[in-house]
Amino acid sequence: MLSSVYAPKDFKRLRVSGDLVARCFDFISPHVVAGVSTGEIDRLVAQFLKDNGARSSDLGYMGYPKSICTSVNDVIVHGIPSDEVILKDGDIVNVDLTAEYHGFHGDASRMFMIGNVSNKARELVQTCQDALNAAISICAPGVPLSEIGKTIEAVVKPHGFSISHDFVGHGIGKVMHDEPEIFHFYDKMWDNVKMVPGLVFTIEPMINTGKPDCVIDADGWTARTVDGGLSAQWEHTLGITEDGVIIFTEKMNSSC
Repeated sequence: MLSSVYAPKDFKRLRVSGDLVARCFDFISPHVVAGVSTGEIDRLVAQFLKDNGARSSDLGYMGYPKSICTSVNDVIVHGIPSDEVILKDGDIVNVDLTAEYHGFHGDASRMFMIGNVSNKARELVQTCQDALNAAISICAPGVPLSEIGKTIEAVVKPHGFSISHDFVGHGIGKVMHDEPEIFHFYDKMWDNVKMVPGLVFTIEPMINTGKPDCVIDADGWTARTVDGGLSAQWEHTLGITEDGVIIFTEKMNSSC
């Protein structure tokens, strides 16, 4: 029995939580520019969530000290915001934001390209987003979870980029991290585990220009590429419906 399977009434609540995450990204986007510290971005997110009656799911999780993760250039995931880290021209940065609103969590991340970004960095960021979108497009009841990784590999490998095997997507809902794990590379162990209506999970591929391996900083959180290569990540929270998939962490239309 899969964890993270929810009823239709819960999908409505997850949609509201996801909408709040999407609106928070829209709010901070104009501020993610050269000269701004990742610490300032963290404070902007914290204030937005407070003003909207939500809280950061990350803050305090297993001792994590901030409201978001900000992963710059060679950081794959879990970069800790700091007033000492100032964004500069040519940087790429991932902002990973999870919010809890009325008991349900929404989890998403976006890449931001600062100023004049190299062609290779731009290709990396776009390829990662394309891989996420392709993986979302195949999600539906009865589809094996292994198809997610297989689809991502088909998008990423022709560009010569590598896929991190150290970090995975996950079930989500009333808790931030739940089963099942979502691999972003093909593994036959997931061939016989199929998506069912009500299943809620994240897809969040992390791809690198160099090797897929990582090293962890002394802070115990920040994971960097082992060779200093650039890394990119995009993420959405999704729910399987009777006939397809819904993206919770997109902004709702006013008619919804």
